[in-house]
Amino acid sequence: MKQYRVIFHVNDDEEAQVNEAFNNLRNLLDDLGAENVEAELLANGRAVRALCKDQESNALRIRNLGGQGVRFAACANSLQHLRIDPADLAAGVEIVPAGVSELVKKQMEGWAYIHP
Repeated sequence: MKQYRVIFHVNDDEEAQVNEAFNNLRNLLDDLGAENVEAELLANGRAVRALCKDQESNALRIRNLGGQGVRFAACANSLQHLRIDPADLAAGVEIVPAGVSELVKKQMEGWAYIHP
């Protein structure tokens, strides 16, 4: 098991919040070492839009960070509510049934919670 486990939570598609989450992830991996960190970025609400493949700069960051072991998850409920086809998500983004449940599970497992 990796030494550090952290879940980043974004729930708004505001560019500043999404950028801060990606930057925080990058800084965390740089500082602690990707080999020591198990990290996930969870998007729910309007933030699921930021994980779509038409958001090219985000899709590139998802690919790069995913290559270092970061997991990206989108809430199925939010996708359905916003009428976003799961096929529109960037490569590497997984779907979880409910974003709030994912947060509760991770926190119960001892994951650190970051909400930029």
